[in-house]
Amino acid sequence: MMNITLNNGVVMPPIGLGVFQTPPDETTDAVAFALQTGYRHIDTAAAYANEREVGEGIRRSGVDRSKVFIETKVWISDYGYDETLHAFDKSAGKLGVDQIDLLILHQALPGEFEKTIGAYRALERLLADGKVRAIGVSNFMRSHLDALADSTAIVPSINQIELHPYFQQPDVQAADAERGIVTQAWSPIGGITSYRGTGKSSFEEPVILDIAKQFDKSAAQVMLRWQLQHGRSAIPKSTKPERIAENFDVFDFELDADQMGAIDALDTGVRGGPEPEAVTLEAFGREIPEA
Repeated sequence: MMNITLNNGVVMPPIGLGVFQTPPDETTDAVAFALQTGYRHIDTAAAYANEREVGEGIRRSGVDRSKVFIETKVWISDYGYDETLHAFDKSAGKLGVDQIDLLILHQALPGEFEKTIGAYRALERLLADGKVRAIGVSNFMRSHLDALADSTAIVPSINQIELHPYFQQPDVQAADAERGIVTQAWSPIGGITSYRGTGKSSFEEPVILDIAKQFDKSAAQVMLRWQLQHGRSAIPKSTKPERIAENFDVFDFELDADQMGAIDALDTGVRGGPEPEAVTLEAFGREIPEA
């Protein structure tokens, strides 16, 4: 299944089910179905307010916990050393687990980076204590990775960023690669280009549709295959059983160099998500409830 080995030796399934904006009442069924379909990686976050339902979905799936790679994220409101240690307790309690496979910081907090440093040092402590198996970051730009490296000891295992054919962040990918950090794509099939109204949806891109036709695959499957062949992890999200299954059915075909290059050439440099430098507690802070 093209598993990815992280820089600390932990093996991570390359495709994870994402549950961003998945309502809690739909999350349990989506997670259980995904695991029954063959997924072994689930990606959630404290800020998504559905960790509890993710845990229930894992239990309901019948798949043994030891075979499921659970990834979740600490929200900026819980940054700081002691606060982030407690954030682990909140997430683990909601998920119903003793150990989290991958715990990452959801955003950099550029204006209060000392809180980001404190939070990451807490992740290092959790790793040393065996409470998490790997640690990482999300939405960190090169400058954030540089600043983090100056004040911490452990290189992040992953950096989860917005990455799809229309927005590829080559500089961040290069910064990750230089450090041995796996780049993990959120919105890997460009879903954000559909619901943010940019006027250009990746699902309607002629280049991608032409390649999809050649393989009798969907545009989504081609985009996920492109991510995997670049060595990236991808976190597609859906609550529809047929889409969840389709997004996992990407291991039986291979894009050639010309096809890969044609998709690489689609980058517009236009971000769909929040600007990382604009993230502040004032604008984005929210209380994360106790377990």
